[in-house]
Amino acid sequence: MKLENEDALDHLIICDQCRTLHEEIPIEDGTKACCIKCGNVLYRYDSRLTDHGLALSLTALIFFAVANFFPIVQIEMLGNEQFITIPMTFLSLFENGFYFVGLMCAVVLFLFPLAIFALLVLLFLLLKLKKGEELSRSLLIGLSFMKPWSMNDIFLISILVALVKLIGYAQIHMGIAFWALVVFVLLDIYMTKHIHLKDIWMLREQIFMEKE
Repeated sequence: MKLENEDALDHLIICDQCRTLHEEIPIEDGTKACCIKCGNVLYRYDSRLTDHGLALSLTALIFFAVANFFPIVQIEMLGNEQFITIPMTFLSLFENGFYFVGLMCAVVLFLFPLAIFALLVLLFLLLKLKKGEELSRSLLIGLSFMKPWSMNDIFLISILVALVKLIGYAQIHMGIAFWALVVFVLLDIYMTKHIHLKDIWMLREQIFMEKE
């Protein structure tokens, strides 16, 4: 089937649960649109999302910086002390010849999380200032591709598993970066669960529609 007008698809939305196709309609501030078949939330419009998202993104970015530039854990064994940072994990892989694994760790543990929250800060700033209509669209498309590749939560679980195995052999001291990483992961999970990209799409449409 040949599609005559692709712009018509911009006003259609598919339910994530039952795949029912709906036509997107304007809704009032603080309300949400639900699927007529299964009741799943399709999208919501909340003008407070700009300030809320900007504050959370900036906070997460600060904790991410602390998590990367301070020691995560200090291990003391037989009188020898060694501290570990996130960059040291993939740099040590490079030094030992595991270039592909080291590159993947650098991308999913450092580059993508940093890029995601930096882009979120820029996106919410643009929406707050009601500027950059096309740029905000490009940022949302980029975020939709990058978000699945942020894996700091898996890295945190891996650290906890490794520390449990080392408890009987060495003295372990949690560094400030460990707690910063915990807070960052919790913020990341919270934003993933409560601030969906489709809600930001709706907010963007409402902001630039009102501007016109």
